[in-house]
Amino acid sequence: MPLSTARITTSDPDRHLAQIVERLKPDAQVTGPGRAKVTLAGGGCSVLAAGDEVLVIAAAADAGGLASVQEEVGRQFLAARDVQAGDVQTGDGERVVWAEAVSGEQVELVSPIVEDYLLAHCTPADEVLRELAATTREVTGRSAGMQVSADEGALLGMLARMVGARRAIEVGVFTGYSSLCIARALPADGKLIACDVSTEWTDIARPFWERAGVADRIELRIGPAVDTLRALPDEPAFDFAFVDADKPGYPAYYEEIVPRLRPGGLLVLDNVFLGGRVLDPAFQGAAQVAMRQVNDAIARDERLDSVMLPVRDGVTLARKR
Repeated sequence: MPLSTARITTSDPDRHLAQIVERLKPDAQVTGPGRAKVTLAGGGCSVLAAGDEVLVIAAAADAGGLASVQEEVGRQFLAARDVQAGDVQTGDGERVVWAEAVSGEQVELVSPIVEDYLLAHCTPADEVLRELAATTREVTGRSAGMQVSADEGALLGMLARMVGARRAIEVGVFTGYSSLCIARALPADGKLIACDVSTEWTDIARPFWERAGVADRIELRIGPAVDTLRALPDEPAFDFAFVDADKPGYPAYYEEIVPRLRPGGLLVLDNVFLGGRVLDPAFQGAAQVAMRQVNDAIARDERLDSVMLPVRDGVTLARKR
């Protein structure tokens, strides 16, 4: 359980953050206003200054590494407190008090209370979408969790309309809920290329696309999505792209899609938190490693302006410059 936090009360959190960065150089650096990152041999931490406190979020691949980070960072905070005597309250006056360590899977990404409220305040899904969601739950069982939620489907449609999408591409179709939402946002002569590796679930989608009157806008291509993408012309022809497929494939999908987006085009990636496991360095499976790789790459990509949103399991929006 290698994630833990500590809250340190101080009269001047920004100054205290600066002191910690200075004391921990070259292992610490300021990453933005009121934010710093510390990288140590056993793990690392984020240091955030706000209000009347400094919040420290420590992370490591195992319990031993976490303990090492907690000990070193806590020692430096207490040393900084000594410089400004009486300025810092650490919990018991003698040590930094860390919250009980947790796993990334225990991080509550969306509170059920918030979920209930936001669903009650979105434009409701229509009959076709509701029946598609119900059919998906009935036919696919526990796999139904792969379907986007009603609010995320509404977001996809709204984003596609906002960028004036005419040509769109989707990687990962499942039972076609997201495809339907995107296709509806396209003009009558618009086209969505929907990529999936199997017809097992996409066969459920087709009747609903027909009922919604968008089947002629959706071109379903079955096969490995990376092959489908690489077979497309190289020119930047797409206005909108949505990726919600196998997570180890995300880096390749991102690299193939970005050059094919027009300037002003939008790339949307789903599940960028992977249930909180991306936040936790203890998880080193192929999916988590790939998602961290693509999250880091997009944040550094000079071709894109991006924002990561805490929508459901995390959604990244990246606009081509």
